Amino acid sequence: MNYSSKLLADAVSEFTKLPGIGEKTALRLVLHLLKQDEDKVKYFGDAVTRMRNEIKFCKTCNNVSDHELCEICGSHHRDHAIVCLVETIRDVIAIENTNIYKGTYHVLGGVISPIDGIGPDKLNIDSLVTRVKSGEVKEIIMAISPTIEGDTTIFYVSKKLKDLNVNITTIARGISFGGELEYTDEMTLARSIATRLPYENYLVKNSN
Repeated sequence: MNYSSKLLADAVSEFTKLPGIGEKTALRLVLHLLKQDEDKVKYFGDAVTRMRNEIKFCKTCNNVSDHELCEICGSHHRDHAIVCLVETIRDVIAIENTNIYKGTYHVLGGVISPIDGIGPDKLNIDSLVTRVKSGEVKEIIMAISPTIEGDTTIFYVSKKLKDLNVNITTIARGISFGGELEYTDEMTLARSIATRLPYENYLVKNSN
């Protein structure tokens, strides 16, 4: 597109760098901001800047937080003996929206994917092992997206935990293989958490 203003073009260009934002959508967003009061646009910019500069990652579970410990890990109303292992922060949000899970989380930061150059050393696996060794954790729920990379990650993590005194379960596969956890509807996700299975059962099922 040709723009009469370089400032407008630069703003559109920055918006197109966001995931899922094409040039037409970026232009619509920029023109919307252009029509807003200066104070509203400043608040918008300040909110993004503060988020980037001040947001923290929970020292226990790696979830985003305003403090060193996130609200979930710091809550006395959560069951700290149960840890739900997820790939990303988006998965935490998806599961929390079901309003059924009352344990805590551990965010891996992705899954093992050699083709993408992501090995176990780039994920938050060692910190999970440390949490389990503390003795407080009694169950790990493997809530990883049912993909080849996800299954590889579950298998690797379970081997790291096999000699520790912890029960390993997986979410029930009401979620189709190859699907992304964050895009699963809340009812299916809630049912998968509630009807989780021992990991050994999943291994036997998939070996046949």
